[in-house]
Amino acid sequence: MADVTIRNLSKHYGAVEVMSDIDLDIRSGEFVVFVGPSGCGKSTLLRMISGLEEESGGSIEIDGRDVTGVEPSERGVAMVFQSYALYPHLTVAENIGFSLSLARVPKDEMRRKIEEAANILQLGPLLERKPKHLSGGQRQRVAIGRAIVRDPKVFLFDEPLSNLDAALRTQMRLELGELHQRLNTTMIYVTHDQVEAMTMADRIVVLNGGRIEQVGTPTELYRAPRSPFVAGFIGSPKMNLFEGPVAEAEGAEVLGLRPEHIVVDATGPWSGDVRLIEHLGAEAIAHVDTPEAGRVIIRLDGEAEVRTGDHVRLTPRPDRMHRFRAGQRLA
Repeated sequence: MADVTIRNLSKHYGAVEVMSDIDLDIRSGEFVVFVGPSGCGKSTLLRMISGLEEESGGSIEIDGRDVTGVEPSERGVAMVFQSYALYPHLTVAENIGFSLSLARVPKDEMRRKIEEAANILQLGPLLERKPKHLSGGQRQRVAIGRAIVRDPKVFLFDEPLSNLDAALRTQMRLELGELHQRLNTTMIYVTHDQVEAMTMADRIVVLNGGRIEQVGTPTELYRAPRSPFVAGFIGSPKMNLFEGPVAEAEGAEVLGLRPEHIVVDATGPWSGDVRLIEHLGAEAIAHVDTPEAGRVIIRLDGEAEVRTGDHVRLTPRPDRMHRFRAGQRLA
């Protein structure tokens, strides 16, 4: 295990600044997820930690050692990419142990490391197969096994599940969580999918425009977002963000309300027509057009007697309102 300390990190491409003033402390053994929209800088930050991208300024320490400018192979990290990048002519065992063979690790030790990684990843029966005979999830596990045998201080994952279908993504999220608990190693994971971030992370780093918007546990980000950006990005469906008279009445420039904090109520102050209902089984998501607040998204019980075209009245819960002014949360 190792902690990662980042101070005043920046990245420029010529005169274009893509990241600036990045300060971050990742504790030893944490599972930290970088999340944000495309182009926010999350993969660039991960690549600077790995050494694959040169820093323009600032410093990076891994396990108390300054690795700024140090070659990737000397940083004590292992990276798993979006692309599996397996050698098609090699077996699973040979792919997992490829870096060990390059390092001329003794055969007995190499075999032991490969078998240990394979057992952790439930790949034992597949060691003699070639990649073309594996599923997408199995190929990704081989790529992770290739990182495990290097015994890194820090694991780095760059959107490793984005090529998998929905069912496999869910399965691999669980497997990665169990892997982290088993290895108890520092892991840094990049995704644009906030559901992945919420379900996997000990802490989440929300990035926007090359800067850190907020760092916190999934619960902290959900319950107390510091900015309208974080409020709108974290949560599925996203938080309702209102401007104009609705927000001004609460002393804010932007007023945020989670869909579950707006209830159907015959005496509610807002009224509107249900334009769309997304039926999700145990719950339903209703989209309601109101003259008071515009389009409002609410979360309903799956058995709620609300239909598309219904006219409903809504009550926002005052104790669950999030108020923002000048881009920042009001106390």
